[in-house]
Amino acid sequence: AEGENLAHLKIAPSNADFAFRFYKQVTEEEGNKNVFFSPLSLSTAFAMLSLGARAHTLSQLHKCLAFNLTELEEREIHHSFQRLLQLLNDPHREVQLSMGNALFINNELKLRQKFLEDVTTFYDSEAISSDFQNSEKVVNEINNYIKTKTHGKFVDFLKNLSPDALMILINYIYFKGYWEQPFKSFHTRDDDFFVDAKNSVKVKMMHQSKIHNIHRDEKLSCWVVEIPYKGDVAALFVLPDEGTMKQVEDALLKDTVSNWSQSLEERPIELYLPKFSISGSYDVKSIFIKMGVTDVFSNNADLSGVAEGDRLMVSKAIHKAVVDVNENGT
Repeated sequence: AEGENLAHLKIAPSNADFAFRFYKQVTEEEGNKNVFFSPLSLSTAFAMLSLGARAHTLSQLHKCLAFNLTELEEREIHHSFQRLLQLLNDPHREVQLSMGNALFINNELKLRQKFLEDVTTFYDSEAISSDFQNSEKVVNEINNYIKTKTHGKFVDFLKNLSPDALMILINYIYFKGYWEQPFKSFHTRDDDFFVDAKNSVKVKMMHQSKIHNIHRDEKLSCWVVEIPYKGDVAALFVLPDEGTMKQVEDALLKDTVSNWSQSLEERPIELYLPKFSISGSYDVKSIFIKMGVTDVFSNNADLSGVAEGDRLMVSKAIHKAVVDVNENGT
């Protein structure tokens, strides 16, 4: 039972490596724009797809997702995601967290039974057969599904359906957490927040004087503060010294964050945190191609484990994420 309970930890290093590599790829392209995405959502969706991938298509996906098959068997990867989904969707947690997957399938497509069984077993995926000839109806079905699962955060996610679409794979994650020590709204004031060395914007700045876990990283010239939610979850906020943003970003790796987490110490601080809302929308296809995943998006795709007969490929991969941070939580 112990091994069963810790199964999800086997994929944690890979998921973290993938998260920071994806972040670096996005920041290269986005320049000074805000970046917000859910790496776990991306990892889960493409790990699920990998159940039906074969040959070079499969090895490219594994490499991008940072799975080393000399250390972890393929079956173990999916078993670990299964355990992770069970943990995240535990209804007894104090934070509201739900994550899931769905396949909307053209009713003319004959999926392999093994693929259907595996996506259901490991990824708790729903498989919904739809009439893709009636594209407007399918788009509405998918949008209603996403709207419901994300508690109305995403409305009209999908604009249209490509005429040659055979299957749409969806992953969603929804998180709502309340700060263990909420900010008092009467302390919130208008203030300046510097987005870079020269430019500032007016924000609603929250404030509290409390004891928090913090760490001063002298090497990277930044402060790290941990703000706990009710339940066993916390957020890490990093404040680089003036002019050191690039240096801190370049050092964002699994080991850096692990070192920060282990170096935290309780201290009374004056904490100023802006209320903010950020959304991100990414063309995952173009980012993954730059990360070495080319076959699955081309005619070279080998997804023969998904369906019989049809030559399948991924024509589009979109990721959207939204976060709201306020006095009560996230």
